[in-house]
Amino acid sequence: MTLTGLRYFVALAEEQHFGRAALRCNVSQPTLSAGIKRLEDELGLPLFERARSGVRLTLSAQPLVAQASRILEQSQDFTEMAREQSDPLSGRFKLAAIHTLGPYLFPDLIPAMLERAPNMPLILEEGFTADLRKALREGQIDAAIVALPFTETDVVTLPLYDEPFEVLMSAEDRLNDRESISRDDLIRDDLMLLGEGHCLRDQILDACPALEERMKSSSAPTLTQGSSLETLRHMVAGGLGITVLPASAVGAGRYAPGLLTHRPFHHDQMKRTVALAWRASFPRPGAITALVEVLKRVAKRINAAPIE
Repeated sequence: MTLTGLRYFVALAEEQHFGRAALRCNVSQPTLSAGIKRLEDELGLPLFERARSGVRLTLSAQPLVAQASRILEQSQDFTEMAREQSDPLSGRFKLAAIHTLGPYLFPDLIPAMLERAPNMPLILEEGFTADLRKALREGQIDAAIVALPFTETDVVTLPLYDEPFEVLMSAEDRLNDRESISRDDLIRDDLMLLGEGHCLRDQILDACPALEERMKSSSAPTLTQGSSLETLRHMVAGGLGITVLPASAVGAGRYAPGLLTHRPFHHDQMKRTVALAWRASFPRPGAITALVEVLKRVAKRINAAPIE
């Protein structure tokens, strides 16, 4: 039994005429007739009643038409899927990013990827590093944009760009007259950071040993914590203190002019390295290459430095 035979069977069942069915299948009438006869012999079952006025399905063949149609549809789906696999830039791509990256990277990434790979729509997710690690390992996503360090068995991790941290503050803050900020300037009671569990918090503390040591002290004041970078920025705008944000998330221009300002650090370690992670067995390396290319290009738009 062949797909061609099933195609002849469905066409003749619907057209009820050998000539029209042959035309629909783009074959001669004798070819179609021979194909139907061959299928009947293989099944051991008469499929059609033939008469001068035309043909019609036998009673026993009627339930087979719907099944044959489903088989042909599934065959088409299989062919389309195979075509997607042969073209790495065709078909959906599941991409995830950590919470402190996604909202600030996706607005530039999406249009750039639509231009670079219009037939590869992105399905986007956000999550904590631990959740993305699990999703990547279990094949729930194709790739993840994370901050280093990030290691996982059988996963390739490629550094993409370095993004500097900046201090966001009120325009009236005493640090506003500085051109750049030192790490020691963060040792103050009104510093606000993300809560525990966010890798960005850990990265800031790792880069500021004195700050981390102070926070461990029992006499240190309780640190005001935010659940997201957006929340931290809003609290700074509300006059609660200062915070440290990646350059892409500063967003001081979203508020009234003269309300907020931001300054870079003069210590070159105050940054994070953003990377793309994917399973070593992922079957579409061309999609990864295109994504890396676009991500490095987008990095320049968010004041980050691509890693060559």
